[in-house]
Amino acid sequence: MEKRWELKKPGDYERVNHLAERLGVNNNIANMLVQRGIYNFDEARAFFRPVLASLHDPFLMKDMDKAVARIEQAINNNEKILIYGDYDVDGTTAVSLVYTFLKQFSSQIDFYIPDRYSEGYGISYQGIDYADQNNFKLIIALDCGIKAVEKVAYAKTHNVDFIICDHHRPGDNLPLASAVLDPKRDDCNYPYKELSGCGVGFKLIQAYSAKKNLPFENLEKYLDFVVVSIAADIVPITGENRTLAYHGLKLINSEPRPAFEAILKHSNVVRNVDSDNPNVFFFNRELSITDLVFLIGPRINAAGRIESGRNSVQLLISENMSYATELADQIDLFNTERRHLDALATQQALEFIANDEKLIKKTTTVVYDPSWHQGVVGIVASRLTEVYYRPTIVLTKANGLITGSARSVKDYDIYDAIDACNDLLEHFGGHKYAAGLSLKEENLEKFMIRFEEYVMSTISEELLTPEIEIDLKINLNEITPKFYRILRQFAPFGPGNMKPVFLTEGVADTGYGRIVGKNHLKLTVAQPQIRSFFYPAIAFQQGDFISFIDEDFPFNICYHIEENEWNGNITLQLNIKDMQILDKTLP
Repeated sequence: MEKRWELKKPGDYERVNHLAERLGVNNNIANMLVQRGIYNFDEARAFFRPVLASLHDPFLMKDMDKAVARIEQAINNNEKILIYGDYDVDGTTAVSLVYTFLKQFSSQIDFYIPDRYSEGYGISYQGIDYADQNNFKLIIALDCGIKAVEKVAYAKTHNVDFIICDHHRPGDNLPLASAVLDPKRDDCNYPYKELSGCGVGFKLIQAYSAKKNLPFENLEKYLDFVVVSIAADIVPITGENRTLAYHGLKLINSEPRPAFEAILKHSNVVRNVDSDNPNVFFFNRELSITDLVFLIGPRINAAGRIESGRNSVQLLISENMSYATELADQIDLFNTERRHLDALATQQALEFIANDEKLIKKTTTVVYDPSWHQGVVGIVASRLTEVYYRPTIVLTKANGLITGSARSVKDYDIYDAIDACNDLLEHFGGHKYAAGLSLKEENLEKFMIRFEEYVMSTISEELLTPEIEIDLKINLNEITPKFYRILRQFAPFGPGNMKPVFLTEGVADTGYGRIVGKNHLKLTVAQPQIRSFFYPAIAFQQGDFISFIDEDFPFNICYHIEENEWNGNITLQLNIKDMQILDKTLP
């Protein structure tokens, strides 16, 4: 698929020069910092070395004082508290965090994860009935509940109170709970709006600790939960999230809890003992946000997709390595089954689209098959978006309703598009780029038509072409070990602070280009005018370019810079995202 290259606007010249001089770095580094809104020494120090002392006062969040007071009341009166959360990574990490924290202060704590299939997303009547029947007087809902107006009212009739801790966009009315914590509330002045659901849970325990004059250091051990939620929920890694992610990632790499160590063993990431200090452990490689997204996140999610998210919480809160290993082994089997179901549904969906000429020509993809497993429709929607690059909804049938997941393309708000059809829906919720929905079967065709019409009228042709955003245009001789060492410190990478992409023009292969693996192109590139500088490069799934490389056509490349380890040697290599042949048009 053809991609659109967009070179970022350079930072202000005077700001870049001033910052480069102040930090003692070259202008390329300073320019990337200015592009990220970092203009002076203090902001650069906060970016490169985030400190937990910079976290915002949790009581700036609307209703935080009410939430803490209600928890104090429950603990003082020995009331039973139910920690309730969604079945995905964000929900289960949030439940694990708040449950583990509050267990220190009360023995009357339990947790509840709704069943994806019998209860659906978010707060359920079944969950409320469970609380009522088991004499729970307070439910703390995490990563869900912001739209549960009727259900919270129902709970009130059973003398069950709610504290809502959510980060999704509210509806027109808020639930009448004891407290509603959500930085996206219109009337909430909390300075940072992009917390994960687990992040909101962390702010709750931060506030409770502050009210009780407990040392903040006691909370640092929970930051691994927060960083996993930030990574898996794909929230921006900016501002407060960057600080939480930075320290959470350090914690996972240095002192992983049994759950994460047990999960990672299934990806051949294991802890070793320092030969000089038997009390020091380290993984066989340093974990990044990407590792959390692809190695930890899917396995935690798999339990809720295949069986029950409760299994994930039991694993996450486990303090016993043997038990954690047993649970992780079980969850890995769920993940294997999830991959099979995902691959099958994706193949069927792609065949369905390919055989429907009208659907191929549409601006949106909406596909439905009642046989698809409800637990994988979100993954399938992501896969279809990668192939056709347009707003996509994948639907199946569950509990008498058509239900499914939506995924969007860069800069297009699919939540608004679904909201435009809300009169045809039973439920919906989510974010700009991902949402869930359910509707009656008789409304499906009307929904598909209106959704297509709305997207057609609001999306530009440009947004339907995948974009590669390029930070800087550089020459190969500007890539030095020092440059890369500083570049690494831009991590953790994620939305809002993506791994830098560079453009180098007019390169040529030095004669070593070849196909490796499954259609990957391995080559060594140089710029003819500065041939003394050349770099090995890998272009995944771009083997079709080999004929042009063989014919020695010059080409432009956009790429990440990364380390490659082979036979114990570590070298820099270019991970090519896309190529443009200069002297010949590709067919």
